[in-house]
Amino acid sequence: MALRITTWNVNGIRNPFSYQPWRDNRSFEAMFDILEADIVVMQELKIQRKDLKDDMVLVPGWDCYFSLPKHKKGYSGVGIYTRQATCAPIRAEEGVLGVLCPPNSSIPYRDLSPDTSIGGYPTYSQIADLGVDPAALDAEGRCVVLEFPAFVLLGVYSPANSNGLRDDFRFAFWSALDMRIRNLDQLGKRVVLTGDLNVSRDEMDTAGGEDDRRKMGASHEEYISTPNRRIFNQLLEGGEVVGERDQGREQPVLWDICRALHEGRKGMYTHWEQKINARPGNYGSRIDYVLCSVSMKDWIIESDIQEGLMGSDHCPVYAVCKQSVSINGKDIAIKDVVNPQGCYQEGLRVREPLPKERPAFSARLLPEFDRRRTIQDMFRRQTSNNIQPPPVVTNAGEWHNTVIVSQAGEVTDVDIGTDILSQRLDSAPFSPPKPSPTAKRKTQAGSDHARNKRTKSNTLPSANQRSQQTLKGFFLPKQSQESQEGQEQVSIDRSPSIHGTASAIVGNAEEGSAKYLATNASTSPVSKDKTPPVVDPIESKKNWTKLFAKPRPPLCESHKEPCITLETKKKGFNCGRSFWICPR
Repeated sequence: MALRITTWNVNGIRNPFSYQPWRDNRSFEAMFDILEADIVVMQELKIQRKDLKDDMVLVPGWDCYFSLPKHKKGYSGVGIYTRQATCAPIRAEEGVLGVLCPPNSSIPYRDLSPDTSIGGYPTYSQIADLGVDPAALDAEGRCVVLEFPAFVLLGVYSPANSNGLRDDFRFAFWSALDMRIRNLDQLGKRVVLTGDLNVSRDEMDTAGGEDDRRKMGASHEEYISTPNRRIFNQLLEGGEVVGERDQGREQPVLWDICRALHEGRKGMYTHWEQKINARPGNYGSRIDYVLCSVSMKDWIIESDIQEGLMGSDHCPVYAVCKQSVSINGKDIAIKDVVNPQGCYQEGLRVREPLPKERPAFSARLLPEFDRRRTIQDMFRRQTSNNIQPPPVVTNAGEWHNTVIVSQAGEVTDVDIGTDILSQRLDSAPFSPPKPSPTAKRKTQAGSDHARNKRTKSNTLPSANQRSQQTLKGFFLPKQSQESQEGQEQVSIDRSPSIHGTASAIVGNAEEGSAKYLATNASTSPVSKDKTPPVVDPIESKKNWTKLFAKPRPPLCESHKEPCITLETKKKGFNCGRSFWICPR
């Protein structure tokens, strides 16, 4: 099976669910199935961390990684989803410069050891030349970096042209991105760059490119040589560059997949302005890309735009890798090199990725989504390992689960016979340490208080204090107080405390274990037959009727009259919902 990578600027992570075909099944799992993608890169999520929900993060069969804005609300944001059945990254980071810190760590990505970081970060001198705050550059949620054994994937949302207000920030972002990609290439790592780059290559990629250039009074050379477009074209193989290349950008490192497979195709736009309803007339621009390293050109078999899929002012763009790729002259299954080592062999699953192999940046490992308790956990009994069951006498000569107190005062739970028990008690009699006279005088005054305190703590809870065990107990007839006291007395007799049993065994050790067993066997309570309680069907029916009865309408706060219920007819999120309203 081939590997399909899709990039899409969704203009709000829930925005596509207002359109067909996503409206029928409003789930990300269904969306990804329609896209038929193995890796989905989303831009412009317009959420913060507090807005993440279960349906966004805990998508069945998918892992996800988010870089969200740290300060601005409803702004930018990049997310990458990876299908667990196909691929799994070995490392994950956010930001271009590596100045941010991993979860639960105060060490930036760039300062981690080489075996735990992706690498390729711009040097400190290069960062200083950018002229912007590096923390602010990475804090806007514009880049997620995933590393697979085969390549490094960058999901990017580049700053847009804001009428010249953020030209310096935009140029700094593009310069930092160019440095990171070239550094990764120098490290021998393949790179796949995807996302909304907010720049077109030339006039062909913009519907009104020629007209805009004429209005600006600029020539073709000047139009191609705008700062961001010049960096972009120097990064691409076949990109048009006027004059000599810049220092450090002598060689192209990326390949424009969609344009190379559809060379000369006009109108291949991925973005349309919604304010002028430009999509029906295909008056748009191509600013969304799937680019790969030049060495990966033979890996790609298909790439195109999906202009027919609605849901945003952008359309998805995808690229498909071959099922088997050539690496160092050897044909290797693509699944073998997009998963941790040993998970796949010759394209077949050998083992599942281990939990420790999941990158710490995964959204599934966020505290609000990882290791949460369910409702069922609230009703499970929590058994204590410190309390041991009392001894049970099966016959006059056998003991099971016997409690023995050692000289150190430790309670030991063992399963022994009568002979072994007598030998243990005869050979190691219990001799508690004698308190000193000083300690005796100190504790003399508080002995009564301590005795009363012990008496209260050793008493068992009554039947009225016990918690409800089953739903059936709600519909059982109420028992009389005398029967409850009788059952309580029987339960107390049948459940001797651990300390009482242990002290009884030690106290009778001198008389011999056989005599003690015989005495306890003769005095052990005999189980009484209990008749099942009678359930009144009429009372049970009344209780069930009350449980499922329709609740009474609330009273109007102004008129003190019962309210009536109405249903929302207006199309939207609340359509079909009921609400209370005053009858007047």
